[in-house]
Amino acid sequence: MRFSWTSLLLAPLLVPLMFSAVFLSLSGTSSPALSFLILMIPSCIISYGTTMFLFLPALFLLSLWRPLTALNVCLLGLVLGAAVFVPVTLMEWKSSGPDSGPPTENFLVFFVRWAADPLTAIYPLAGLVTAGLYWWLGTWRRGRVAPHYAP
Repeated sequence: MRFSWTSLLLAPLLVPLMFSAVFLSLSGTSSPALSFLILMIPSCIISYGTTMFLFLPALFLLSLWRPLTALNVCLLGLVLGAAVFVPVTLMEWKSSGPDSGPPTENFLVFFVRWAADPLTAIYPLAGLVTAGLYWWLGTWRRGRVAPHYAP
């Protein structure tokens, strides 16, 4: 699999778009455009940041170790999606105190409470979907998987 600008630009956009649209449809806000942007912008920052600074380097290292297959790429996305939950929870914890000040409880207690939330499953699923879409967009034009070596 070779690097694809189309994959890099479009794959990280799908999950934030779906996430923002679903949350917007579940909430009855008076200004839907503003609510959509408030959800979409941080979601895109996390999604594109993870894709560029974690997924692509990890994908390169994985390609040096094993041949890239759809399963390997999707599993990598799943693991990295779950790993992104930790720094995001750390940011949430730092602003969890009164009036968004310093935290009043231990990080481990806060982390366990946040990890028990069913919404936490979004992170590994988002990584899986983004990695799968990256793989699909990177290979669909060729009709087959490009070799990972130069003949």
